[in-house]
Amino acid sequence: MPAAGKVTTPPSQGERRERRPAVLYDFLQGKELPMTQTLITLEGTAVIPGAEAEGDGLWVPLGELTQATGWKLEPEGACRGDVCVPLSGARAPEFVRPGALNVAALARQLDQPVVHDAPSASWVIGEAAQARSASMQSLEAPNFTLPDVEGRLHSLLDYRGRKVFLVSWASW
Repeated sequence: MPAAGKVTTPPSQGERRERRPAVLYDFLQGKELPMTQTLITLEGTAVIPGAEAEGDGLWVPLGELTQATGWKLEPEGACRGDVCVPLSGARAPEFVRPGALNVAALARQLDQPVVHDAPSASWVIGEAAQARSASMQSLEAPNFTLPDVEGRLHSLLDYRGRKVFLVSWASW
């Protein structure tokens, strides 16, 4: 981190600088601010202050956990609704440390794919394979809503039980 008042210049052509993760810095207070990580799930996107990426783990502060993910740390383990995942035993340090839960490890335990892009401090947690498999076996397409050429919105759900012919086109 450059010292206050120090001017840094961009690298000259041919010179390479080490790429470091972005650090928020409060110049008025003269201190670093907590890092944020962005988490994208099926439920939406959460920007989580104080979350830390360490290796393949996303450590979310317990104070941000429920709002960002819907999970709570209970005596039974990590719980969300009526689902609880036990986090005790030899593997407990992989999931829990004082004040934080490793959300990426929890997702992997539930067979959810996890992708991390370090330069953008972004994480994506996908749907579990079992859930994807169940929806594919039903042969029911997921609902979506799109406008027609006149701008009227149509949802696939409105046509359930009827045959639907979809035409798609892409310009690329």
